[in-house]
Amino acid sequence: MELRVTESTDTELSIEIAGEDHTFMNVLKGALLEHENVSAATYDVNPEQSGGQTEPILTIKTEGGVDPLEALEDAAVNVREKAVSFREAFEAAA
Repeated sequence: MELRVTESTDTELSIEIAGEDHTFMNVLKGALLEHENVSAATYDVNPEQSGGQTEPILTIKTEGGVDPLEALEDAAVNVREKAVSFREAFEAAA
């Protein structure tokens, strides 16, 4: 997975995530929105409206003094834990 920060402030982060589609981006966005200090999480994959951009760009806005990169890390850990839990439940059911 290739990541490129396009904008970064104390409360906002925009990051391009190469090679991903709606499936992963929706899961990551959902995990971010579960974070108590994330006020907004969106992504854009529409190149016509984004000046020709072809890779999804995730934008995170935080509050409460939380670094958006820290919120992204927390969300990624959350996604991983849910995936592991799902895999274990699936294997147990088989």
